[in-house]
Amino acid sequence: MQASPSASAGAAPPLPAPIAWTRAAAVGSVIALIALGLAWELWLAPTGNRTLALKVLPLLIPLGGLLRNRMYTYRWLSLMVWLYFTEGVVRATSERGAGVWLGTLEVLLCLLLFAACAAHVRWRLRNAKEQNA
Repeated sequence: MQASPSASAGAAPPLPAPIAWTRAAAVGSVIALIALGLAWELWLAPTGNRTLALKVLPLLIPLGGLLRNRMYTYRWLSLMVWLYFTEGVVRATSERGAGVWLGTLEVLLCLLLFAACAAHVRWRLRNAKEQNA
């Protein structure tokens, strides 16, 4: 009897729905933060120094770990995101015009990313504990 293609030897079991959702939310919010940072500094409200767009480069590092579903990445990214949160708060309260809305959007994306990372770690650890029991 042959095994079905979905039950191959190297395939990981599918993630439970809440864990899959938090993974998608984390990946989506990192991609959105990268897009927002580039658009903000290059087109929407440039500060005059387009090199500020380089601030999104550190977000490319955890993107690989999130796509590989590495638990460690979720943990340290939940700490790193507060740097972007702080920038968003400062710029939302100190700039005028589009900078206010862009800073507010950055803050919201950071909160979503933090919540997704924290929930992902918690639910994955709980799921692993239930599978071991």
